[in-house]
Amino acid sequence: MSAENSITVAIGDQPLRLPLSVANRHGLIAGATGTGKTVTLRTLAEGFARAGVPVFLADVKGDLGGLGFPGGENPKVVERARSMGINDWRPEAPQVIFWDVFGEQGHPLRATISDMGPHLIGRILELNDTQESVLSLAFRVADDQGLLLLDLPDLRAMMNHVGQSAKSLSLEYGAVAAASVAAIQRGLLEMDSQGAGKFFGEPALLIQDLMRPGTINVLAADRLIHSPRLYGSVLLWLLAELYQTLPEVGDRDRPSMVFFFDEAHLLFNDAPRALIEQVEQVIRLIRSKGVGIYFVTQSPLDVPDTVLGQLGHRVQHALRAFTPRDQKAVKAVADSFRPNPKLDTGRTVQELAVGEALVSLLDEQGVPAVVQRARVVPPRSRLAPIDPTERRQLMSISPVTGRYDRMIDRDSAREELLRRAQGQMASGEDARAQQQQQQQYQQQQPQQPGAMDSIMNVGGDMVKMLGKDLVRKVSSQLGREIVRGVMGMILKR
Repeated sequence: MSAENSITVAIGDQPLRLPLSVANRHGLIAGATGTGKTVTLRTLAEGFARAGVPVFLADVKGDLGGLGFPGGENPKVVERARSMGINDWRPEAPQVIFWDVFGEQGHPLRATISDMGPHLIGRILELNDTQESVLSLAFRVADDQGLLLLDLPDLRAMMNHVGQSAKSLSLEYGAVAAASVAAIQRGLLEMDSQGAGKFFGEPALLIQDLMRPGTINVLAADRLIHSPRLYGSVLLWLLAELYQTLPEVGDRDRPSMVFFFDEAHLLFNDAPRALIEQVEQVIRLIRSKGVGIYFVTQSPLDVPDTVLGQLGHRVQHALRAFTPRDQKAVKAVADSFRPNPKLDTGRTVQELAVGEALVSLLDEQGVPAVVQRARVVPPRSRLAPIDPTERRQLMSISPVTGRYDRMIDRDSAREELLRRAQGQMASGEDARAQQQQQQQYQQQQPQQPGAMDSIMNVGGDMVKMLGKDLVRKVSSQLGREIVRGVMGMILKR
């Protein structure tokens, strides 16, 4: 396997290289806090970028900004590379584009409400099944009535519309529970108050802007991570967008893109079975689009078995067996690797030093190699975090500068529903005005001889001969005819 067609991940008895041709077979980076997971993530991201592969990763600790600047400032890193016999190691940095859902530490990352869909929004709002069904109904009504759902005000206006029209909508779409509408509205208000409303709107992200060869896209997630469901839903939405946008490519000499999902347990914690099945399906199918997904988490137990079974590349840092769950994780690690007769995996994983790992990578034929104990290759970019001035410097030379910075509020569901409400109000005012005119006319009638008086004066004897009922019928008909005639004269004037 040549170094040009692979990434050197670690060095044990020999260099352990990840072939680019099978990099879309997904992977797992796991280990306890402080054991070196972030260094492994950086080493892999830089390796893919040097090979011309676009990378997306989330910066949950705020310390990955240094990817945009050459390293070498840390003598320990330089000495580590020399001691590992890496002769071509030199400080360098790939192109980095910063993104931020809140638009503070990077270019705004946005999606429309319609793009996100009712299921992911329902998960962010922590809706129950009944409430999510009402939210799905609102999306269906919006589609049927041609209403664009772009931002949170659109969705709030749509929920108002559904709540006010619940009786009529229930005939076609099913019952609409007022309590569910109220719960959704409260959730949307809370989401907006936390700043998540900045994520929904236009201009929405173009996936092509994440696909620049050799570029590392860094999502500032140190604030986003405090809203775990939003964090997981944003990354899952990005995966879905990649799957829908990218063409089928089959086997390639290198992946179309590599996606790192840090703090992966946040995606699966308390996730319903339906969501896990969706994730499993996306992971299985997106490989044919040339996209590799690498989960970064503390324990392999954080990832469901159905997902874990699809992760071909494994880099396992140290685990601590302090609790029964930890001991279970150690056993899971030992059982998941292809055995090495020279290595006691269960014991070794508890003895690994910082920067060491148990590594098993697929070969060029897609066969897992036997597990080996190895030291991870040091990254070439700066390990230290960057300051706000340096971040702004990189953003100013970004290829997407100015494209997403200003939010656009175009005509959508909120405006259309407002116009409809104003039209109904105007129709109601016209009806009230016509009713007032008629009441005013009727109030003027007693000043003139009424129809009954005229009849009684003309034919008093005949009226006496007729019954009271007949008189009442004749006078009523004449009265209506007179009113119509007088109203006609008024309108002509």
